[in-house]
Amino acid sequence: MNNPVKSYFEDTNNLLYSFLVSLPLFILYELLIIISQPTGDAIVRISVDVWIKSLFTYLGVNAVSFSLLVVVIVGLFIIYRERDRLKTLKFSYFPILILESTVYAIVVAMISQSLVSLVLNLAASDPINTLSMMQKLALSLGAGLYEELFFRVILVTAFILIFTKILGKKWAGVTAAVVLSALLFSAVHYIGDMGDAFTMGSFLYRFLFGLILNGIYVWRGFGVAAWTHAIYDIMVITFMG
Repeated sequence: MNNPVKSYFEDTNNLLYSFLVSLPLFILYELLIIISQPTGDAIVRISVDVWIKSLFTYLGVNAVSFSLLVVVIVGLFIIYRERDRLKTLKFSYFPILILESTVYAIVVAMISQSLVSLVLNLAASDPINTLSMMQKLALSLGAGLYEELFFRVILVTAFILIFTKILGKKWAGVTAAVVLSALLFSAVHYIGDMGDAFTMGSFLYRFLFGLILNGIYVWRGFGVAAWTHAIYDIMVITFMG
């Protein structure tokens, strides 16, 4: 007799489920940005999203339209690659994936908040008080999507390949990749006009946050990591904003 919990983890740990469960994050983020900032003046977006869309604009294409095109192309590629899994796709797993991510978000909040308070006795984060609740919600969803895409899918994956080759052992490569990506994830929050003022407490907090998210990505994939990040940010703006 198959273990349903084991079957769930095995069945959902792939590109198809990751793409499909993260797709609503992209759609909701873009819709909320448009709805909450209809004039288009000084649009507030996630920094990684700004980098990507600035690159598209530099290439002379409409940033939002091209982003949508990229998502469609990537989606078609993943669906074609995972076409055999489509036959056994279980839609009942998607709410469970969101629930799983919510559990991780709560655990992340408890661990990171507790450790930073224990070590430095400083506040872990500062709410963005100048933005509307809808803008904050949009940025929470966008952070889950774009920051996980860049720092986990791109950086962690690339670092694992590089460090595994350099160090000669997979576990060493994964460890180095997880730590370095978490350091970069924390550091990038202090760069640019919208960057935060540097404090050791906030840096350590974000490093721990990135470290845990890296572990979730390596273990469960992009979709769960993205929703964990998004749900955690929503919890922060709801209960600490």
